Amino acid sequence: MSAPHVSLPDPTRLPELDSLLSPVTGWTRAHWEAVADRLLEGLVPYATPGFAQYRLPGPPSHSGPWSDGLEGFARSFLLAAFRIAGARGSIDPGLIERYATGLAAGTDPHDGEHWPPITDRAQPMVEAASVAIALHESRPWLWDHLDDRVREQVTDWLGGFVGARANDSNWRLFQVITEEFLASVGAPHSRAEIDAGLARLDDWYRGDGWYTDGDGRKFDYYNAWALHLYPVLWARIAGPRADPETVARHRARLHEFLAVHQHFFGSDGAPVHQGRSLTYRFATTAPLWAGALADATPLPPGRTRRLASGALKHFAERGAPDERGLLTLGWYRPFPGVTQRYSGPASPYWASKAFLGLLLPADHPVWTAPEEPAPVDTTDVCLALPAPGWLLHSTAADGIVRLVNHGSDRLPPPPATAEDSPHYARLAYSSATAPETPGPDNHIAVLATDGTPSPRGRIHPLGAEGRRAASWQAGGGHRIETVSVVNGPWEVRVHRLDVPPGTPVREGGWSVADDTAPPVARTGPGWALARRADGLTSAIVGLYGWSGADGTVAQAVGANACGHHSATPVLQRPDGAGLLVTLVVLSADPHALRTGAGATVDADGTVEIRFPDGTRERVPRLSGPPVSPPAPAPRGTS
Repeated sequence: MSAPHVSLPDPTRLPELDSLLSPVTGWTRAHWEAVADRLLEGLVPYATPGFAQYRLPGPPSHSGPWSDGLEGFARSFLLAAFRIAGARGSIDPGLIERYATGLAAGTDPHDGEHWPPITDRAQPMVEAASVAIALHESRPWLWDHLDDRVREQVTDWLGGFVGARANDSNWRLFQVITEEFLASVGAPHSRAEIDAGLARLDDWYRGDGWYTDGDGRKFDYYNAWALHLYPVLWARIAGPRADPETVARHRARLHEFLAVHQHFFGSDGAPVHQGRSLTYRFATTAPLWAGALADATPLPPGRTRRLASGALKHFAERGAPDERGLLTLGWYRPFPGVTQRYSGPASPYWASKAFLGLLLPADHPVWTAPEEPAPVDTTDVCLALPAPGWLLHSTAADGIVRLVNHGSDRLPPPPATAEDSPHYARLAYSSATAPETPGPDNHIAVLATDGTPSPRGRIHPLGAEGRRAASWQAGGGHRIETVSVVNGPWEVRVHRLDVPPGTPVREGGWSVADDTAPPVARTGPGWALARRADGLTSAIVGLYGWSGADGTVAQAVGANACGHHSATPVLQRPDGAGLLVTLVVLSADPHALRTGAGATVDADGTVEIRFPDGTRERVPRLSGPPVSPPAPAPRGTS
C-alpha cells in the first residue's frame, strides 16, 4: 500500500461552545473530535516515509530513538483507532491508510522502518499493548482489510510477548492485553500467562478501589490510566472468553474507585499534580470513560462529561497541544521535571487514552445529557483514603483540590532505599500547584551543618480517618511523626521530632508559580506568604514551637511545572524543637487568609488546634517518648 496523501486542517479551529448542552465547559463531542484530529495531523510531518514510526523533536528516552519511533506510532494509533471506531469508519480514509501502511512496514523485519522486537522487560512491550487495543477497536475498518501477509507479520511481532518476561508492575497487563488480542484472531498465545497477569493484579489490590503499582506503596494515576483501565479493555477484547466473575470483580472495583476519582479534578479541570508520568496529562480522565463503557460508574453521565471535558479544555487552553499540534514533554509548556528515564518525545501520547469516550456512540447519554457540576463546583469535600494513606480536601470557593500525603512514597519494599521523588515525597499536592523540582515546599526537614535538608525517605503510615491522617519518617536518621488535620482550605501539621538539641529545622508551605512574573512575597515573625498575580496565595504560620523563626520566601526560576517563576513560604528554626505545630494554606479565596489560628499543648502532650474559623481539634501524642513542649512562637498573617 502506498503512503496516503495528507492535507492538514487549520489547527486553531474549534467548534462553537454549547452553553445549553454543556453549561459548565461549553465543550461537546465535536470538541473532542476536533482536538483528536489536531493531534493526529500534527504528527504527520514527523512520520518516517512508510509511516511506521513518528520521530518527534526532543531528547530521546533511555530506550533510544528506534524504540521512541515505535512509541510515536503505537500511542497515536490508539488515538486514531478511537477516532475511527467512534466515527464508525466515516472518516478521512487517509487516516486509516496511514496506519495500515505503518503496520505493514513496522512489522516487516526486512523493511528499513521495522520496529524493535518484543524482548524481556523492554519498551516494545508497552507499545505492543497499545497496538493490540487499537487493532481490536478499529478491527472492522482496518484489521479486517489487511492482507494475509500483513496480518501474519503483525501477529508474529506481537507474538514476541508469548513466553517473555514483563516488569512486575502494570506491565503485566500489557501481556494480558496483547496475548488476548492474539487469542481473538486465532494466533498463538498463552492462556496461563493471561491468567497469571490478571491474578497478579489481585495481589496489588489494597481495597476501596485502590491498587499499588507493584509491591510497595506506589499509589498514583497508574490506578486511573492502567490498573483500572486495562481490565476493561481486556474484557472488551476477550468477549465471551472472559471469566464472568473476574469481569464483575474488576467492574466493582472501578465503580468504587470512580466514586473517589471524581474528586481529583479542580473546578478549572486541572487534575491533582501528583505521581509519575504526569506528562500524560488528560489521560487522567480515561477511567471516567471506562466506567461508562463497562457500565461500572456511580457518576451521572453529565458529570462524567463535565469532568473529562474540563480536563481536556484545561490543557488545551494552556498550550497542550502546542502551536504545532504536538504534546510536549511537560505539563503545560515543556518541563523536564515531570519526566522519567523512560520518557521520550512521543511518551505524552499515552494521553490518547483520554479519547476512549469516542467509542461510546454519539447518542449515548454521556454525550447527550446536560453537563452536571463536579463535586468541587458546589460543595467543600473532605475524604480520608486509608488505602493510599491520603486526605483529600477541596473548597468550592476557589475550586482547588488538595491532597495530603501520608502513604505513597513509591519505594520498593524494605530494605530497598531510593532518593526522594518530589512527586511522591511531599506532604501535600494540589490541582493548582506543582512541587518544586527540587525545593523546600510541603516538606519538613532537619538541616545538616552544611544546610542540607534531610529527605523524607520511606513513609510509614499511621492511618487516615475523618479529617486527619498521620505517618512517621526517618529520613536522614531523624524520626519525625506528623499528624495532618484539615478543615476547609486549611491544614494544620503537628510534628513530633526526635532530634538532638540545637538541630535546625525547616518547613515549607505550598509553592505557587506563574509564567509572567515572580509571585509577591511577604514575611514576618513566624509566618510567610507568596501570592500570585491572580490571587492564588500560599501561606505558612508557626502556631507552636517556632520561637525565633522568621518567615522567608524561597524564590526559584525554571523549577516548577505550573510556571517559570515560583515561590515557597518557609519557616526555619535555628535551634530545633521536639514539638512543632504549623498552619499551611493554599487558596484563591481571600477569606481563607483570616487570622485567629492557634495551638495549645496539655501536660500529656495533647495538642489542641484552633482553626481560623474557630473550629477546634485535639491531637494526642501517637507514639514515641514524651516531649517537653517549647514556648509558643509569635504568629500572624495578612
